[in-house]
Amino acid sequence: MASGPARAACTQPVYLTFDTGHMGVAPLIDRVLDQAQVKATFFLANERTQPVGERPSGTSLDDHWAPWWKALARKGHDFGSHTWDHGIYRGMVEGQFKLVPTAGPNPGKPVLLDAQAYCAELARPAQRFEQMTGQRMRAIFRAPGGKTSPALLAAVQRCGWHHVPWTDAGFLGDELPSDRYPNDRLLKQALQRVRAGDILLAHLGIWSRQDAWAPAVLQPLIQGLKAKGLCFATLRDHPQYRMVGPVPSP
Repeated sequence: MASGPARAACTQPVYLTFDTGHMGVAPLIDRVLDQAQVKATFFLANERTQPVGERPSGTSLDDHWAPWWKALARKGHDFGSHTWDHGIYRGMVEGQFKLVPTAGPNPGKPVLLDAQAYCAELARPAQRFEQMTGQRMRAIFRAPGGKTSPALLAAVQRCGWHHVPWTDAGFLGDELPSDRYPNDRLLKQALQRVRAGDILLAHLGIWSRQDAWAPAVLQPLIQGLKAKGLCFATLRDHPQYRMVGPVPSP
């Protein structure tokens, strides 16, 4: 049986990544990626969600969303950790990491974690991902808000994790207020600034944004970047992260 035509190699890649959010636009994002034949990298935290279709409000890694993540994994996307409770790093206190979670049982209440506890916080989404999909997550993570320090990065490196920030031009602005940063402005800015090699950041829904960024911006952004000769790849193909293996064993 003859095979179909080989797909052209991606020689001018950009790396589209999504952090979890309220999940209200997650099925729409999945549909756009399918239609455009684009693979992305997703960073998972257990965040509070909106009701979506038959799924009630809950959390992004609960049983209602498990089939969605499993289907996404089967399609060949890439995955990393975003911490379990989406704890934003706020500095050091007596040798421990101070985090302010936006999810979990006590959102907004600071917690102190030592290096071992922080690594365990990274591992929880990976463990849940394997339960949901049967696949191992790679040992890549994105700190919530992108907030880190040399001490934090050194600690996670010792326990086998690799941090993935975004590039300046890759900040797509979907977490900015709609009145000051409407969708047409964000689209125009991205199409002007994004270049090959950039790591792009978006979310699966932002509570504070009134006009949903996706799919209103996502679809024309993909089309526009392709028209400029760019292509899309996951972080499995990124020169800095392609060699990262599965999460460390407990």
